[in-house]
Amino acid sequence: MAAFVRVSGPPNSNFLVGYPGISATLPRIEGKVEIRPLTGISAPVAISLVRICLQRRETIHPSAESIAKKHLGTPRRELTDVVGKELLLFRCPAGRESESVVLMDLPFMLFIPHGRGGEESSRRIPPASLQLPSRTAETFYELVVTVQQGQEQNKFAFPVPIQRYDTLSTFGMYNRDEPNNKREDHLVTLNTNMPRWSYGPLDPVSVYIDLQPNPDWLSKARKVLVQKITLGIEEEITYNPEGDEPTKKINRIAKQQETINMRLPDTGYVATLGLVFPSKELRDAEGILRRGRPAFPSYQVSSFTTTGTLYKIEFFLTVKVHMSNAKDITLRQPIVVCAMDNQACKEEMDAIEQAAKDASLVDQNNPMLPACSIVRANDKEALRALGWTMVGGQKKMIIE
Repeated sequence: MAAFVRVSGPPNSNFLVGYPGISATLPRIEGKVEIRPLTGISAPVAISLVRICLQRRETIHPSAESIAKKHLGTPRRELTDVVGKELLLFRCPAGRESESVVLMDLPFMLFIPHGRGGEESSRRIPPASLQLPSRTAETFYELVVTVQQGQEQNKFAFPVPIQRYDTLSTFGMYNRDEPNNKREDHLVTLNTNMPRWSYGPLDPVSVYIDLQPNPDWLSKARKVLVQKITLGIEEEITYNPEGDEPTKKINRIAKQQETINMRLPDTGYVATLGLVFPSKELRDAEGILRRGRPAFPSYQVSSFTTTGTLYKIEFFLTVKVHMSNAKDITLRQPIVVCAMDNQACKEEMDAIEQAAKDASLVDQNNPMLPACSIVRANDKEALRALGWTMVGGQKKMIIE
């Protein structure tokens, strides 16, 4: 008899408990696998084995943006692997092919890797769920339940969106000054300083700029005309970064230009330039929030800093100083892009702290789980467990 299978999370909460990317919160997926008869109220189901795992599927198709290249370029590449370990939830007793059951609830707790663990892929923190426009690259996760019924084996997949929280702009490591400098020729030096280097949608991005003449060549440096300064943010996608022929695509996603038109003073030129990190509109023209897809969270950015196996997304802040009588100077420095804005990051901090306290009570080697609930076909109260009973030789629904 065919089985109806579904996965349910804890009451009034999500499957995902904890914060992937933050090891102190012990990120994990909690829930139970529910198995019932697919046809017939009480037709018993033969179950030999039940397993569950979290599966990551990653695909890239760099040519998908162009209709011509889509058919002529390289085909879509796909990678599937198991995140962490697969759990065995049920196995019928030795010597029997299957167990005849009418109801089965099997609680589970799947731990998501939270330590980098070197090159061993089973210990790497999994990248966040993401789908780029035209599906040029995507990562999505599924809970895969394997149910073996005698000689027949069926798999049931349930999408689980996963986000990463180690790039939150409120973490102290992203709030230290990042000085940088570059001299294109011997006349002028460009110094920049960024007070923060993790940004989310609509966050202000500011850069302190200091142009200094070379004191040894002051007479020539005085002739330098600073025309304009351009500030930009670039998204750099590397497809197949660990493969033989990695390909890169650079998109400029924001640009701000300041016109100066002045000679470089002996004391130098100092300014603070800024722009707003672009945001993706989640609402349609009528202001209605579109329904999200089960496998992908709704992000207010088109992409963010992430590293998978088949693709990698990085962001750079570029400062270009346009000058006459001296070479233009371009400085390109990496920044981190988070899927949440600074305010949302602040609001998550208390919840992360509480999740870390809750995780300290969980034993990863022996988590306390509710008992399995298995009602076999020959159990005395098997029908009652399904909400039915026998009345005068007929099956009737129990009305409390």
